[in-house]
Amino acid sequence: MAQKTKEKEKKNGGDKNTSLNKILLTSLSAMVAETSTFPIDLIKTQLQLNGESQSRSSLTRPTNAFKIASEIVSKDGILGLYQGLSPAIIRHLFYTPIRIVGYEYLRNQFVPADHSLSLSKKAIVGGISGVVAQMVASPADLIKVRMQADIRMVKQGLEPRYSGPLHALNTIIRTEGFGGLWRGVFPNVQRAFLVNMGELACYDHAKRLIIEKQIADDNIYAHTLSSIMSGLSATALSCPADVVKTRIMNQQTASGDGKLKYRNSFDCLVKTVKVEVLGALWKGFFPTWARLGPWQFVFWISYEKFRRISGLSSF
Repeated sequence: MAQKTKEKEKKNGGDKNTSLNKILLTSLSAMVAETSTFPIDLIKTQLQLNGESQSRSSLTRPTNAFKIASEIVSKDGILGLYQGLSPAIIRHLFYTPIRIVGYEYLRNQFVPADHSLSLSKKAIVGGISGVVAQMVASPADLIKVRMQADIRMVKQGLEPRYSGPLHALNTIIRTEGFGGLWRGVFPNVQRAFLVNMGELACYDHAKRLIIEKQIADDNIYAHTLSSIMSGLSATALSCPADVVKTRIMNQQTASGDGKLKYRNSFDCLVKTVKVEVLGALWKGFFPTWARLGPWQFVFWISYEKFRRISGLSSF
């Protein structure tokens, strides 16, 4: 039955109703996953920004995820852990459907009838779909990072730059131009390629191996194992690019001398390693993995279940 459904979907790959259903289900699953794991993403961003304005000799106040979370909650309450959630949700309304549905479409276009794609080819397909999705969603990602970074300004006794997503959007366009919405798009795209190369290809390949080796059927057990493996691979590959992306997107042209701290992603990479040593590129690794693991678990369990309820085949 599942095979017949798969063949029918491939035959009607351009069917508008099928594509629309997948887009809606992907968006819904992404919203659930993002809301569930957003506090971890906020803490990860704070860890990645920590230390970038200091010199190596002044790095005497190490911090950790628990300390950052405690400071946020003590000052702003539990809701403080959700600052920047709305642009994150908006981002996923564009980002996740494009990369997930795009990956599945490309995979089904290139997969032969008698066997599956190799892991390397799946990785390329996943990377391409991630790049396209990130190009579209980059402005929402920029606003999310800026609003999360505002928490550090408040902790220093300064006024936050933005009062909300719309204010952030208008302010960025007014002060940095329309192109300012795509600040950091290159490291963003680099990260998206690596994340989706690890996440989509690994999840897809791991799930099929688990089913083929009869470790589990196409059920929650297989989905859980696959999401854990894909989360680890995506985090290991993307964490350095994520640190660079976060720092470049957070900088503004309105500094004292009108110059940017980082000229490009390579300059940011070099300066980060020079001042904070190589390990700084994996700042926030545990919170990143701790978020990607639950995020993927919630997303894939929800998405696979929604697809089954809607009469679609498994991803």
